[in-house]
Amino acid sequence: MTKIGIIGGSGLDDPKLIKNAKSISVSTPFGDPTSPLTIGSIGEKEVVILARHGKQHTFPPTLVNYRANIHALKSQNCTHILATTACGSLRNEIKRGDLVILDQFIDFTRFRPITFFEKFEPGAENAKHTPMADPFSDFLRLKLIVSAKELKLPFHERGTVITIEGPRFSTRAESRMFQLWGADVVNMSVAPEAILANEAGIPYAAVAMSTDYDCWKTDEAPVEWAEILHIFGRNVENVTKLLLKTIQEI
Repeated sequence: MTKIGIIGGSGLDDPKLIKNAKSISVSTPFGDPTSPLTIGSIGEKEVVILARHGKQHTFPPTLVNYRANIHALKSQNCTHILATTACGSLRNEIKRGDLVILDQFIDFTRFRPITFFEKFEPGAENAKHTPMADPFSDFLRLKLIVSAKELKLPFHERGTVITIEGPRFSTRAESRMFQLWGADVVNMSVAPEAILANEAGIPYAAVAMSTDYDCWKTDEAPVEWAEILHIFGRNVENVTKLLLKTIQEI
């Protein structure tokens, strides 16, 4: 049976959208997730919604318990995970408000637990090394792309995200370096979330909304948090519509 985990699904826990909603608290071997889980159904599909940064956005990116979050969704038998995130654009063609269906990531974090496997059982054959060449589910990405096209949303079919530690923003030198590395957008949350979902064996896809141009552009002011909130709030309806349509297609 399909059950879809949604991380950071702004607006989807609206009582008008989710039926038979209930909130449950779960614990995991890695501690508590960053929010209670909202369980219910959207249309004909069961969903489990988790607020990545907490219901009141109280967890900075580095202190999000990504392992507990993914483990909590797995404990609820989620078969797929859809995630949403704000991001900064590193390319002129990715404009404010555009959506990016991510297909690759670069992990530039340094202080986060990045694996469930803290110890291997004796014997080289018991080592756990998860393939990560294509970390985002092709099946879920295709569903998102088709839905975005049908909704006529401004979006990009692929993109490489670089995840930085935060909560500070990039320096100009870092922003330019990320461009040279081939990153298209920058955020603070996809890694290690995508890594852990792959380790847990749950197909994972992420939709990134461009809210700013980081700080590589010299013809405008560097990004500020107030600007991110403004752009995200103005365009969050597009993310919600995309998720609602995609959920029904999975």
